Amino acid sequence: MRLGMLLAGLVVLTGCATSTPPGGRLFASNYQYSPLTPPAAPRPIPSESEEPTPIAAQRAPPPGAREDVLAAARRLVGSKQVRVGGKTWPADCTGFVEAVYAQAGVSFRGAAKAGDNGVTAFYRYASAQGRVYTKGKPRPGDLVFFRETYDRNKDGRRNDGLTHVGLVDEVATDGTVVVIHRVSRGVVRYRMNLAKPSLRKDPRTGVVLNDMLRVPKGKKIPVLTGQLFAAYGSVLPEPGADVVARR
Repeated sequence: MRLGMLLAGLVVLTGCATSTPPGGRLFASNYQYSPLTPPAAPRPIPSESEEPTPIAAQRAPPPGAREDVLAAARRLVGSKQVRVGGKTWPADCTGFVEAVYAQAGVSFRGAAKAGDNGVTAFYRYASAQGRVYTKGKPRPGDLVFFRETYDRNKDGRRNDGLTHVGLVDEVATDGTVVVIHRVSRGVVRYRMNLAKPSLRKDPRTGVVLNDMLRVPKGKKIPVLTGQLFAAYGSVLPEPGADVVARR
């Protein structure tokens, strides 16, 4: 899979932060979620000092789970509909991640606290069942969390917390991380380089380092993937490992 084949572009994200956590109220007719709290409620990122949310015990994913998740995600690239294993999932970022992780037997249900959106619930699951981290090289198949990808509560402030999630597809030799995620135009690949988070392109080569993840409005609001990155999450077995490493 080559970086030159990546799709890039400007997108308005919809359907992620407004969704309830898995298990919340879902209107089956059009897959629109009902928020748990009023739109104006701030959405902070959970503190690492918080006690992990108790989650019902689940069977550990099998050693080949990471490959199954990646294969399912890659097959969806270019599709607007999130249909996996004969089932149609909500066509937003959380629906996409839930669908592909279900192929490894992972269910994010039960991880939310009152007031959480779906992305925050996934973050809590990763914290409780595996680990969340911001340093080091991610593994293909790991979760990628972003914050403030749009002004969800429409108050003009950056207080929306975690608003978007995808997964790592690959890591290039220059450190650029390729992310597969579901945005308004469908399932796509974006690039993110945390060594140069504020650079859209390499000034010498013109190669894209960070794709735009938020519509640019004003000069001070971050819009690039590297600028909006919050954390990685790992809940799948490492390649060659039989168990998920615990934090």
